[in-house]
Amino acid sequence: MTLPYRTDPHAWDVIVAGGGTAGAVAGIAAARTGARVLVVEAQGSLGGTGTNAWVTPLMRNVSGGENLNRGLTDELKARLRARGDGATDTHGNDNWFNPEGLKFVLEELLQEAGGEVLYHTQVVQPLLEGRRIGALVVHNKGGLQALRAAVFIDATGDADVAALAGVPFQAGDEDGIHQAMSLRFTLAGVDVERLRDFLNAQGQEQDSARFLHFWMVWGRRSSLEGLFREAVAAGVLEERDGDYFQGFSVPGRPGELSFNCPRIRADLNDATDPWQLSAAQTDGRAAITRLLAFCRRSLPGCGGAYLGVVAPMVGVRDSRRIVGDYTLKVTDLLDCVKFPDVICRNHYPVDIHSVRGGARLLHEREGSAPYFAPDAWHDIPYRSLVPQGVDNLLVPGRAASSTFEAQSAIRVQQNCHSMGEAAGVAAAWAARSATFPGDVRAVDVTALQTELRRRGGNL
Repeated sequence: MTLPYRTDPHAWDVIVAGGGTAGAVAGIAAARTGARVLVVEAQGSLGGTGTNAWVTPLMRNVSGGENLNRGLTDELKARLRARGDGATDTHGNDNWFNPEGLKFVLEELLQEAGGEVLYHTQVVQPLLEGRRIGALVVHNKGGLQALRAAVFIDATGDADVAALAGVPFQAGDEDGIHQAMSLRFTLAGVDVERLRDFLNAQGQEQDSARFLHFWMVWGRRSSLEGLFREAVAAGVLEERDGDYFQGFSVPGRPGELSFNCPRIRADLNDATDPWQLSAAQTDGRAAITRLLAFCRRSLPGCGGAYLGVVAPMVGVRDSRRIVGDYTLKVTDLLDCVKFPDVICRNHYPVDIHSVRGGARLLHEREGSAPYFAPDAWHDIPYRSLVPQGVDNLLVPGRAASSTFEAQSAIRVQQNCHSMGEAAGVAAAWAARSATFPGDVRAVDVTALQTELRRRGGNL
């Protein structure tokens, strides 16, 4: 069966598929560069992982005490702080934010730059013209429509556009097994002062009730492990509920904690399988019910707490990764490799939430490799955003060209911001190029780096 579609009469310089962590920033950057931009987003707000999956706070990415992700990332943080939805703790960590506030900030920045957004719209199929994408067929309440642009940015997180366009990709580890997914939630009505005192007494030192951070992972010597063992024995929790448990304060939401858990059942790890993704939602909600009972029963200050938010989107750590003009390897990280076409610096560690037996968390910050020095970093090259086989497509974010291990380090939100900003500027330039219209490989990367530095980038 062939379904008919209509072609929208408008055309854009740049269409961004996916308005998430990388895509929203890419759209803002492209619009600020003078391009006519449309961001196509499946949800009803921008931000993706940071908003609809409720992944907060941002993970720190520093070298020598300085943030490696600047530019638009700094602007996002400043706007969040100005509206009471961002904060900096006593250690100088400025990554605390309220996901609901971030929705507003990203939308405002895109609209101020002159960009457009089309919500509640799903990618269906790119229409190829040789090595180029001529249009992107999407589906929404208006039916099937083809949207035309000179350059496309695949910021779906799962490389949906790239894969449909025939770009080669990798998925998971050597056996095709992915990292664990999570469904985050919040607990509201918490007596945070009482909880702080309890955590301090347990040896999980808390400087302030405004900036709580506590955790438990089986076998990692958490002071909360005994409470989890008791809850498992009492039938309140399942054994797997202790594979990963982590809570954080949220600026602008006093008395509320955001949890980086529960982990989804181990056999549900492929976010590109719609049946697994659907089952992840129901499995996650069942686990949240158990964790809510545990917190009320076992954590002082949480006895009268209630469920605040359940993220509308499952948190996905990895799925497809394109094969690009360069594939970043874990040895590039460990050896702190510097590339002539650098568009982002990273010092976040390899961070694999494994669904396999044995070690459930591979997150090492100490070792003999150059990468473990406090002032180290490695580069992410522009070529890792450029997919093989298509000339007018860029893929920033967690689907960039990298190995399974390397992706686990570069996937964090602030790196996605930086990759998205670089992709947005490059796409706008390629779309407006008189010499090589639409060709992302023809972008002057030296000029791109200069422009990113002018915008505050750390390169």
